[in-house]
Amino acid sequence: MRLVVSLLLILLFALPGAARAEMLEGEALWNALRQGGHVVLFRHAIAPGGGDPANFRLGDCSTQRTLSEEGRQQARAIGAAFRQREVPISRVLASRWCRSTETAELAFGNVEPFPAIDSFFQDRARGPGQTEAARVRIQTFEGPGNLMMVSHQVNITALTDIFPASGEGVVLRPLPDNPKGFAIVGRLGAWN
Repeated sequence: MRLVVSLLLILLFALPGAARAEMLEGEALWNALRQGGHVVLFRHAIAPGGGDPANFRLGDCSTQRTLSEEGRQQARAIGAAFRQREVPISRVLASRWCRSTETAELAFGNVEPFPAIDSFFQDRARGPGQTEAARVRIQTFEGPGNLMMVSHQVNITALTDIFPASGEGVVLRPLPDNPKGFAIVGRLGAWN
């Protein structure tokens, strides 16, 4: 019996910090967000298709995959859920891709561009550097309120190993002393 308990303890402590975190759901997750000090990584709202067109140009939305009307409604619903539950938001960072910026603006209002969470889907060589810069930003967030980061599936998966749906949020608790930089607290979705 001691051997089994010892092996279980070894396995528990061998798991990364993010994997050991207690996952919250429903009102427990919203209550945690009302306390502040969290980072929510959102995948942009519904934008039909995948990747970007060959003529993609940063700053020119006519060359990019953009939100559908359903995506715009989804983004507004995200913001309404946060306002209805009186979740404090201290800052909103977004990828410079139009679909992420528009999601952030429709949901939360004022948005700051943050290149570390720009999509690297078409250029995977940029992934490790951007992921590390995003991890540092998450790890050093202290509040007050919560930090919203609106990005892309590829970025969120690189950070968390989660493949989020369009408009889904992954709630993180920064852990300054943890090599991962955070613990995954829960997931938010089903806005419409």
